[in-house]
Amino acid sequence: MVKVGPYEFSDHDVERTLFHGRTLFDLLPGGFPAAPVGPAAPFRARAEAVLDGVAATDPVAALEVVWESWFGAVAALRASGAFGPAAVGTVTGLFTGDGGVPKHQREEIDVSWSGALGDRQADRKNHGKPWQALCLWSSEIVADLAAGGHPIVPGCAGENISITGLAWERVVPGVHLRLGDVLAVVSSYAIPCKTTANCFVDGHFDVMHHRHGPVSRVYATVVEPGVLRHGDAVLLEPPA
Repeated sequence: MVKVGPYEFSDHDVERTLFHGRTLFDLLPGGFPAAPVGPAAPFRARAEAVLDGVAATDPVAALEVVWESWFGAVAALRASGAFGPAAVGTVTGLFTGDGGVPKHQREEIDVSWSGALGDRQADRKNHGKPWQALCLWSSEIVADLAAGGHPIVPGCAGENISITGLAWERVVPGVHLRLGDVLAVVSSYAIPCKTTANCFVDGHFDVMHHRHGPVSRVYATVVEPGVLRHGDAVLLEPPA
């Protein structure tokens, strides 16, 4: 197990994080196509240098640089105002599971650096890395999908946290969320998986892919662990 600050990466997590290293920067505002100048540019350049250089021979050293550089890029974007003003929503669902979907409703969850305690991912190749610690989704989007005929309910698609009241187009990679005691930073979109097919008409789980707009679940990295309870406020872009 490799530790970078408080975060633990298995050897496989290290490999897959480096594999997705450029994508983590691509998803940030101005990340794709990569802006040659801008708040995130020097941090991306530093990460790409190690991905092109020492990643094959010293993956742990490369991981440390990529991880630090991504947080640096987020901080620089935030300081520039890239994520907009604060907004408030509410936690309206909490879910954990023992692998697979759907996840089961909880009144509260303890959140550690690695995610919701008691939650487990059956597919560790594609899930469970520190930048996938929590999966969040909009309850309004779930309601819209259900109104369109999809047999979906909160927790069906594997989200840990349902949020009501936030404009989902603002919940993008790099944005910070204060959820009760927990501080998290959105790190990527959650790519749809066939295991959620039974939640959708004709198994069309791709309707929640981010290519279709602000409809995707998102993954978040835990910045401050804590306890999260049903009904807690969610503050988007809290003061630094």
